[in-house]
Amino acid sequence: MISPPSSVAFSINGFDIHYYGLIMFAAITTAVWVICFMAKKYYKSVDTDLILDILPIIILSSILCARLYYVAMDWRFYSTHLKEIIALWHGGMSIHGGILGGVVSGLIFAKIKKLNFLKYADVFSFGLVLGQAVGRFGNYFNCEAFGRPCSIPYLGLYIPPSFRPAGFEDVAYYHPAFLYESIWDVFVFLVLFFFIRKISGIKDGTIFFSYLILYSLGRFFIEWCRLDSVLNIGSMPVAQIVSILIIFAAVFALLLIYKKKGKN
Repeated sequence: MISPPSSVAFSINGFDIHYYGLIMFAAITTAVWVICFMAKKYYKSVDTDLILDILPIIILSSILCARLYYVAMDWRFYSTHLKEIIALWHGGMSIHGGILGGVVSGLIFAKIKKLNFLKYADVFSFGLVLGQAVGRFGNYFNCEAFGRPCSIPYLGLYIPPSFRPAGFEDVAYYHPAFLYESIWDVFVFLVLFFFIRKISGIKDGTIFFSYLILYSLGRFFIEWCRLDSVLNIGSMPVAQIVSILIIFAAVFALLLIYKKKGKN
C-alpha cells in the first residue's frame, strides 16, 4: 500500500492546510449530502428545512464532543501538552464522542421543536456512516489508527519511523486498520439501505439502532487489530467496551420499539 505523504496538503501565505482537515471537510460534506438526499427521496415525511436548521448544531457538537472524548481518553498526554488540545489538524477525534454529541444535541433540538427524534435519527444514520467511511482516510494522512505488523509488504501500510509505536521501531509495514473500518462502514450503509430500510412494517428508530449495532460490531473486532488504542481497562481497549455497551443498549431499544403495538 502507498505510504502516506506529508500531512500538509499545501500552504497559503504561510498557513498550512492539512490533509486531515480536508478529509474532515469531505466527510462532513458527504454526510450532509446523503442526509438531504435520503430525506427528499425516501423520507418525505421529515422536514428538510428543519434538517438544514439542525445540521450546523449537530456538526459542531459532534466535532467538539469527538475531540473532548479523545482528549479525556488520552489525558495523560494532553495534561502536559495543553496546547495540543486545540490542534485538531494533528488528528485525535473519537467517533464514539461524536455520536454522543450528535445524539444529545439532536434530542434537545427534537424536544424543543416537538419532533420525532427516532424518525430523524434514521435519516441521519445513512449520512453518518458514509461520512465515517470518508473521514477514516484522515487517519491515513496522519499515520494513525493503523493495525498490527503486516508480514506482506504490498498488503501493508508503510509507517515512517517517527510514527511507529514503542517496541515496533524496526517494523515498517502494518495492517491499514483505518481502511478496514472504512470498508466496513460502506458495508453497513449498503445493509441499511438495501435490506433493513425495506423491511415490511419497519418502525422509527430501526435504522438508527441497527446502525449502532452494526458499526459497533465491526469496531469491536477491528479494535483488536489496532496498536494505538489510547486507553485500556485491563487488556481490553475502552473502545471495545463502549462498543459492547452500545450493542446491548441498541438491541434493548429495538426490543422495546417492537414490543409496542402499532406504529410509533
